[in-house]
Amino acid sequence: MKRKYIAMLALPLVLTSCKDNEIFEKEMYKNVVALISSSYHNTFQEVVPLTGEEYTGYIAASSGGTDVPASNMVIQLEEDKAALDNYNRALYDADEKLYAKLLPRDKYVIEDYKIQINAGERTGRTMVKLHADGLSPDSTYFISLKATETPGVELNTKKNTILYQIQIRNDYASQATNSLYSMTGAANELVTAGNKKMFPLTKNSVRLITGTEAFENNLEHINKTSMVLEVGEDKKVTIKPFKDLQMKQLDGDSRYPNTYTLEEIYGRKFHVFLLSYEYTYNKKTIHMQEELRMEITN
Repeated sequence: MKRKYIAMLALPLVLTSCKDNEIFEKEMYKNVVALISSSYHNTFQEVVPLTGEEYTGYIAASSGGTDVPASNMVIQLEEDKAALDNYNRALYDADEKLYAKLLPRDKYVIEDYKIQINAGERTGRTMVKLHADGLSPDSTYFISLKATETPGVELNTKKNTILYQIQIRNDYASQATNSLYSMTGAANELVTAGNKKMFPLTKNSVRLITGTEAFENNLEHINKTSMVLEVGEDKKVTIKPFKDLQMKQLDGDSRYPNTYTLEEIYGRKFHVFLLSYEYTYNKKTIHMQEELRMEITN
């Protein structure tokens, strides 16, 4: 009798276990689609070279599940600013001057707002044509998109948005990395040293702080204290103010001849700028002679 009761008690457990296994297996085999991005606010970074020409990037999706899809799976994309709004509020709260921006519409083209994952494959993608020249290195730009389901396709609700970030670079600096140059030289004949961060502007020009001035991440200070280095095909460097700074290039210094060199020492490569210029800030005129050097690590 006791065995009979034990069997009766065990039967519901067996049935429940079988049902749980069926659900688990069903979930495990499902082909759920997700947009490919990082776990950090569903961002994806595209580093775009400043060449003056169109650059092609891609937005991709992938299918989960144990097996590859047996038939084509199609999802639609639509512009949706909500993901960007959530990103800005989460990172910067009410400090709107720090907010990331939507990439201007004249800077990109998505010809097909559809991603198809073909039968027997795991991923699909759609093309983004980018025109990055003219973007500010001081701003963060995103294309903010959301995927929508189509009949027969299930989306991962945690990965159905993407913040497609555009970051600019040239041969001398990149928005995606910390392009920090070591500076040595003289200010009014007094030895000086420090570090300077360069920001890409165009294919052959960068922006940086002038002389020994301190960097501040606000536009007014940047406009007053920054200069532009423009590298010619002959590797001669033209120095000019970025916005409001009073300055002039000084040529004829044999040690600091206003040139750029790609230097190699024992297999290590360096960007090297040798600069001579004069600038006036806060009613003080300073003659700078400086070497800017950064190792190329990739």
